Amino acid sequence: MEKKRKVESGVYLVIDPSLEEDILLQKLQLVLQEKIAAVQLWDNFLPHKDHLPLIQKISVLCHEKNVPVLINNQWEWLQTTALDGVHFDAPPKDLEQIKISLNRDFITGLTCNNDLALVRWANDQRLDYISFCSIFPSSTSTSCELVDFETIKEAKRITAMPIFLAGGIKPDNMPELQELPFDGVAVVSGIMSAEKPGVAITKYLKQLKPI
Repeated sequence: MEKKRKVESGVYLVIDPSLEEDILLQKLQLVLQEKIAAVQLWDNFLPHKDHLPLIQKISVLCHEKNVPVLINNQWEWLQTTALDGVHFDAPPKDLEQIKISLNRDFITGLTCNNDLALVRWANDQRLDYISFCSIFPSSTSTSCELVDFETIKEAKRITAMPIFLAGGIKPDNMPELQELPFDGVAVVSGIMSAEKPGVAITKYLKQLKPI
């Protein structure tokens, strides 16, 4: 059985599978020339289209660089694809049953907000990481409340899990995060909507180094 990949520190890339496939894969190849923590597929697939071939293509590209690939919420797709894990927007009611159904090692992550009970749940369930959303106002995180910086500091006292920050994060505002304990940033439009995604991710990585 293949060894479980890990979500490393750094830039955690979220990609929108509804983008035109050729453009999406081309941009992903450019981004993968840099070191990234993980790739998450947002569950925003086009209706009436077979999603499995695209998942396979993305998984092949990422696994060549040993980058784990996660799906947003749709854990069932781990049964029929090479996906490495699932990122939950909310705690699933039946995590133990999910583990039994999949019957293999897989990565788990959870979106957290100002409710520290979510952090405690993730810690108790031994998830692999948590991601706080939203740090700044964001066009792609409209359903997330703004997270108080004190919540993130308290989360670090609760858990040793890697902590990612998401929502409206740009290289220009990352210096505002220096007081916070975190392992990386989750980015959507800041990279994949950039004309030169390879250059964009380099800017994020440069800002992460001194933090």
